[in-house]
Amino acid sequence: MTKVASLAVAGAGLIGQRHIAAILANDTTELAAIVDPSEPAQRLAKDLDVSWYPGLDALFQASKVDGVVISTPNQLHVENGLQCVAAGVPALIEKPLAVNLAGATALVEAAEASGIALLVGHHRRHNPLIASAKAHLQAGTIGEIVSVHGMFWLMKPDDYFEVEWRRTAGAGPVYLNLIHDIDLLRHLVGEIVIVHAMTSNRIRGHAVEDTCAIMLKFANGALGTVNVSDTIVAPWSWELSAGENPAYPNARQHCYLIGGTRGSLELPAAKLWQNPGERSWWEPISATVFPVANEDPLLRQIRQFAKVITDSEPPLVPAREGLKTLQVVDAIMRSAETSQTVHIRDGAVLVKPT
Repeated sequence: MTKVASLAVAGAGLIGQRHIAAILANDTTELAAIVDPSEPAQRLAKDLDVSWYPGLDALFQASKVDGVVISTPNQLHVENGLQCVAAGVPALIEKPLAVNLAGATALVEAAEASGIALLVGHHRRHNPLIASAKAHLQAGTIGEIVSVHGMFWLMKPDDYFEVEWRRTAGAGPVYLNLIHDIDLLRHLVGEIVIVHAMTSNRIRGHAVEDTCAIMLKFANGALGTVNVSDTIVAPWSWELSAGENPAYPNARQHCYLIGGTRGSLELPAAKLWQNPGERSWWEPISATVFPVANEDPLLRQIRQFAKVITDSEPPLVPAREGLKTLQVVDAIMRSAETSQTVHIRDGAVLVKPT
């Protein structure tokens, strides 16, 4: 008989509602409660005929759930995660794990010390496309990786920023969006050890950046560039090219290019570019699209969360992986603030003069 995990969702905003839909769509999970002090969340809980609580303390005092999905504002992730750890309840925390390294480190160490499973919502790792791409890279299909380029260009509408926390520290596109891309680049290419970055808030004028340009060096010697902006009308972002989320139009463009000595990989188009014969710019070059299963990674992520809870399956993205990705994001922001190159070594972020 299939084990069913009873889950609560804390934070019923945009991503919280997608998690709710994923829980309801999976036969291994059931939605037990919505935890959110807002009136819309209370109405949603009533419509779905599930319990409603204004906060996690109230949830844990009133009932027992198998796990919690934390999709509250970024600034609350550490507090909410520690509440789950204290209650002995596994949690899937939306990225970023925290808005600073100190908070993220404290959360990870508390979870590991208590043995409570803590996962991070880098859901793109659950996409079958990423599993196939990683298999090709590990098999050496494109040879030795030389360079990488990633893009996140799109236009967030003005009303997106009517929610105050999206205009404050820890809520710019680097923390909210680029963190997904950084996590995938780590997952596909390897650890990032050096960054140099510049940010700008020239267009929107908020307290957080709207644009960032970054140079990267990976531990394996590969170099990379990444460019992010939420104020450009363009199709080159995972959201507008991967077809993961039906809320966004699918422009069917690329946003990642991974180049190697025997070929290049274009994602999310799943294209492998190679010379059929001799490797040369004079020779013909052709693309092969490798087959990929199509399944919503949020559904796969929730299903895996249930397996972690009910079957003690190891998390695909444990909290420490989220911490490592956050270290790179923190290095990016430090580099932008100081105009210095930043090195990442053994978990430490070190600012080095250029």
